[in-house]
Amino acid sequence: MDKRSRNILILFGIALLAIIVTELVRPKPINWNDSYTSTDKIPFGSYVLFEELKEIKDENNIHLITQNPYDFLSDSELQTNSSYIFINSNIGLDKRSYEKLIAFVRNGNSVFMAAQNFGRIISDSLHIETEVDYQIVEEEITPTFFSSFIKEDSLSKFKKKIYKTVFKNFDTIKTTALGYYKNDQSEDNLAEVNFIKVIEGKGNLYLNTLPQAFSNYYMLNGNQKYASTCLSFLNVSETIYWDDYLKDGRKIIDSPMRFVLNQVPLRWAYYLLLIGILVFVIFTGKREQRIIPIVKPLENTSIEFTKTIGDLYFQHKDYSDIISKKITYLLEKIRSTYYISTNNLDKKFIDKLAIKTNHSIDETTKFVDYINALKSKAFHTEEDLVELNKKIEEFTL
Repeated sequence: MDKRSRNILILFGIALLAIIVTELVRPKPINWNDSYTSTDKIPFGSYVLFEELKEIKDENNIHLITQNPYDFLSDSELQTNSSYIFINSNIGLDKRSYEKLIAFVRNGNSVFMAAQNFGRIISDSLHIETEVDYQIVEEEITPTFFSSFIKEDSLSKFKKKIYKTVFKNFDTIKTTALGYYKNDQSEDNLAEVNFIKVIEGKGNLYLNTLPQAFSNYYMLNGNQKYASTCLSFLNVSETIYWDDYLKDGRKIIDSPMRFVLNQVPLRWAYYLLLIGILVFVIFTGKREQRIIPIVKPLENTSIEFTKTIGDLYFQHKDYSDIISKKITYLLEKIRSTYYISTNNLDKKFIDKLAIKTNHSIDETTKFVDYINALKSKAFHTEEDLVELNKKIEEFTL
């Protein structure tokens, strides 16, 4: 890796580290979404109220219900004189759940519901109609009660994320108005009723249109008086069932693997599989260099070629041609090595060759005369070829 590439990687790593540190130290933004679950500590969760109920009542008598109301009321052995609390922005029960819930009320129990919308089944069955102003209120609203035991100076005020919802119509035969929004400009308190009690058999059903009052935000903002007063209308029951199923903040697994993730053994098996695959990828699945094949070096076939050519000439017994080629090769070597002209193999040539090859004049003369004699012969024998090869090796050019 060159120096420039290394510097780029270092700068990239520093930038990435800076982004990570910034994200870690940056204050987490407040989540203002509706939740109303017993475990959510965000502004509009219901953690504070649920914990307060456990402080007021024996913790063993507070039951957290994470099932659909129909399933819970069908399978459970319910305590008598108990209360079932529902708090959410919208409460929509199906027909079977509503029938089970009303049967629960008629047996002498209480149900408390705080929501802006109670769904078609509840509205049609209880003959109630709500009206929601979906514009967030610009001024503080003050919910109060028709009972006189609440002092005017202790009334709670609400503004943050409040949609003003009132009961537009309800059945006055079996319904009692318990609370309303105080409006100094209007003397008609029944026009802005937000808290009612519906009598069903031996029990009561309480409906409130201000679920925000039971959230963490208002329970910690000095407005807890309103929530506690609303819940005080419930019968003094030993057992309280808290619904944690019909919630906006309920954690729902919508993955196709929902069944696997809902079963503890299968969930752990799935997690172990993912961990195993990750370990495999890190330690074994990295890219490996392919096997480099062994390439045999090219063989020097010059000797074999020479032997083949020699055998070819030897088989044809053409000694004259072989001698001619050996003399031609010898003269070419003299020209290229010693830079001596070989056009005439005379006395001048002999003197130069003797000097350059460090041979005596006599030895050089005999060698050159033998070559001239072979060149002048018309027919050559095998002995001539052998003798020529011997003299060339002895002269040692």
